[in-house]
Amino acid sequence: MPKINGNEIRPGNVLEHNGGLWAAVKVDHVKPGKGGAFAQVEMKNLRNGTKLNERFRSADKVERVRLEQKDQQFLYEENGKLVFMDTETYEQIELPADLLGERRPFLQDGMTITVEFHESEALHAALPQKVTCRIVETEPVVKGQTAANSFKPAILDNGVKVMVPPFVGPDEEIVVNTETMEYSERA
Repeated sequence: MPKINGNEIRPGNVLEHNGGLWAAVKVDHVKPGKGGAFAQVEMKNLRNGTKLNERFRSADKVERVRLEQKDQQFLYEENGKLVFMDTETYEQIELPADLLGERRPFLQDGMTITVEFHESEALHAALPQKVTCRIVETEPVVKGQTAANSFKPAILDNGVKVMVPPFVGPDEEIVVNTETMEYSERA
């Protein structure tokens, strides 16, 4: 694995530090009036989610880890595990359902997601940025109501509650941004 200097750390880098895998969330380069410059790095543990603030001087060497990204197709859920198939080798893997966190309801049958691996361990899974969902329940369309900054609650077919514009009615398909979990557009 390549070693980089402490001042070369950028947000999004994955580092091996203190025996764990850490993602750099925020990096501030500090030049104090006295002493040498350093990088103040806020890191998040990829295995358990704990956070850590660490200072790295430019002379410090850190292991930078490259994660392998693979597209996986969702097959089914069984006993709290999500079963995926590698789209190239057709190998099946099981991942814990909590790997997706609060975005889990947006996972649909046959959907292809990107899973990041370190050696053979799955560390992170990313859904497509936009997913189409159907509205199950919302207030009726009110004629003459303008769409300027007024939103109403709606419940989607996956049980998630989102705010939608007043012109969107029940049984309509909408596109939801899975990163912000907000209404994006009509489908």
